[in-house]
Order: sequence, then C-alpha cells, then structure tokens
Amino acid sequence: MRPDQSNTIERTPQERADVRSADASLPRPEDIPKREVLGSPIAMTDYEGAMDVMDGMIARRERGWFCAVAVHAVTVAHRDPEMAEALRGAALTVPDGMPVVWAANALGESLKTRVYGPELMERYCARCAEKGHRVWLYGGRDQGSLQQLALNLRRRYPGIDIVGGYCPPFRPLTPEEEDDVAEQINRSGADVVWVGIGVPKQEKWMARMRDKIEAPVICAVGAAFDFLGGRVSQAPAWMQARGLEWIYRIAQEPRRLLPRYLYYNPVFLAAFTRQFLRERLLRRAA
Repeated sequence: MRPDQSNTIERTPQERADVRSADASLPRPEDIPKREVLGSPIAMTDYEGAMDVMDGMIARRERGWFCAVAVHAVTVAHRDPEMAEALRGAALTVPDGMPVVWAANALGESLKTRVYGPELMERYCARCAEKGHRVWLYGGRDQGSLQQLALNLRRRYPGIDIVGGYCPPFRPLTPEEEDDVAEQINRSGADVVWVGIGVPKQEKWMARMRDKIEAPVICAVGAAFDFLGGRVSQAPAWMQARGLEWIYRIAQEPRRLLPRYLYYNPVFLAAFTRQFLRERLLRRAA
C-alpha cells in the first residue's frame, strides 16, 4: 500500500537532518526508570517521555521496539518465555492498562496515568506530521481496513508522511515473506513502524524482525488500528480513567474477549498479590 500523497509535506534532506540534530540529545531508553510487574520491566513514564525517547532514537538512528502492555500481555509474558523475552528486550514497555498502573503504584511508584497504545499512536502521529518522520503501518483486519486507517490518519494529521503499509494474512508468514516485508519497509525509508496484529503475536514479531528492519522505532499498539480506523468504537473517557474499558470491550466482542478477561484477569491478580506480599516481606526483613 502506498497512500495518496496529496496532503504530504515533503521535507528536504537538510530539513530532516536539522530536526534529527535538534533531537539527538533527547533521552535514551536506559534513562527511563523501570519497575518490574510480574517480571516485565514497565517504564515509569508518560506520553511525552515515551515520545521523546522515540524522537531521540530516530535522531540517532538507534533501533528498538516499544510495547504498550495491559493485563493480558503482562500475564502472557509471566508464563510464556518468548513473550517475556520480547517485553524485556524492548526499548520501552509502557503501561497501557490502568491495572498495570495501579500495580506499579502499589509497589511504591507514583505513575499518574497510563500510556494507552491508541492514544500514543495518535499523539506520535501528530508529532510525526510536525517533524517529518516517515510512517509505515503493519496490521489491520484486511486491506480495506488498513487503507481506511491511512486515510483517517492523513485527514487528522495533515502532512503526515505514510510511506507504506501491509496487512498480513492470519497464517504465519514464511521466512521469504517476512524478508520481503522487511525489504519493503527498508526501501520506504520509514522512521516509525506501527504494528497492530494482536498480543502476543505483535510483540514476538517485533523481536524477531528487529534486526531486519532499518526503521529506528517499531511500536506495537494492539487495537489502535481498529479504533483509529473507525472499525471499533472506544470506551468513553470516564470508563478508561476508571479501568472499566474491559466492560465496554466485552459488550462489543463478547465471544472473543469474554474468555480472555475471565482467564487472564484472575491470573494476573493472583500472581501480582504474590509479588506484592513477597516484596512487602522483603522490605520488612531488610
């Protein structure tokens, strides 16, 4: 997919170099404090902090991947070594869900908000339009949905440079197909690759493909493709702020999501309770 470029503001190589030079002193991933929740290193940051790290990586042409995780992803990683490795190897693993924020704060942190994947994508696409970062889209339920997402982003963020996209089939890609996707991304000169193919597939894909893709930033944002593409509506802000988004989403897709929440939420709660009590005992013994 190569969307119509009628609203794209082309910047000269010198203009791009000037932006990158200005951003080169921005924070690196290792500058952001982390707190482990069920073994996953959750970044203690907000939207601006995460986006500054992205800008810095693009400026320095440093490669990394970003994960926005809720209860589902953290719990999967607690039991799946490949998923755990993907989260631990990420440049930043940010708290997408309010229960993850509450868990970190119960362990002594002071996060004020989550870094919600769809909103992170919206905010950073606005910044991409401003700075001239080139964007690639990997995901979507079908090619029509991916095209609609690209159209919506271009309407919302005039000047955004969407340089390509691919909607993968539901089956695993062959090594040859993955190499072809990486080649397409590299030829496009993308700076940011947004990934929306679901947990844990997207995290494992980023970890596996990282060395093949030259774009500095690869970021998994889960259902953001459906939300921003207009395929699925988001929960009201008041439900999101109170950690009740899961109720809204179950009402939309009960057959797919109800079993997930019924299984993963209690497992997360039980495992986190053990972590909390263990750390409390260690503090008392110190």
